[in-house]
Amino acid sequence: MEKIILIGGGGHCKSCIDVIEQEGRFEIAGIIDQAELIGKKVLGYEVIGSDADLDTLAQKYRFAFIAVGQIRSSEVRVRLFELAKRAGFELPVVISPRAYVSKHAKVEEGTIIMHDALVNADAKIGRNCIINSKALIEHDAVVEDNCHISTGAIINGGTVVKSNTFYGSSATSKENTEASGFVKAGSVVK
Repeated sequence: MEKIILIGGGGHCKSCIDVIEQEGRFEIAGIIDQAELIGKKVLGYEVIGSDADLDTLAQKYRFAFIAVGQIRSSEVRVRLFELAKRAGFELPVVISPRAYVSKHAKVEEGTIIMHDALVNADAKIGRNCIINSKALIEHDAVVEDNCHISTGAIINGGTVVKSNTFYGSSATSKENTEASGFVKAGSVVK
């Protein structure tokens, strides 16, 4: 089984660990977090380094995954994604076995599709995205790079979610609309 390191050791990391364990494609080799947390554990996995160690770790491990969440801004996730790419890591797509992703959908590198999410035919999801638990991405929808589609959110057919958007829990879009920036939980995008 290939080994992978997770970059970020907070709450979202715990959810990523659960999905990665369930998917069964990777063995988690350790977590990258703040230097002062080295040696601590997250769900039994040790913090083995900080951002400063990525170049060295890339010589030992082929795969990394950004396990930092995103609410107000995608800035940290984007910075870490770019650091990992520059270090030479591959950032795989991670899909929960409890999610459904159509064979006609496209999902790009570094994106996670979490438990019970649905990604329907001809949907396109960019790089470094979080499609959180129970989110629905309908046919022909586009989620651009570095977006977080939160728990229970609905992106209806033909909708475009622009890069770096946070799309809140239970927010719903009308068909063929555009969403960008910060979409509040429970809102309707028209």
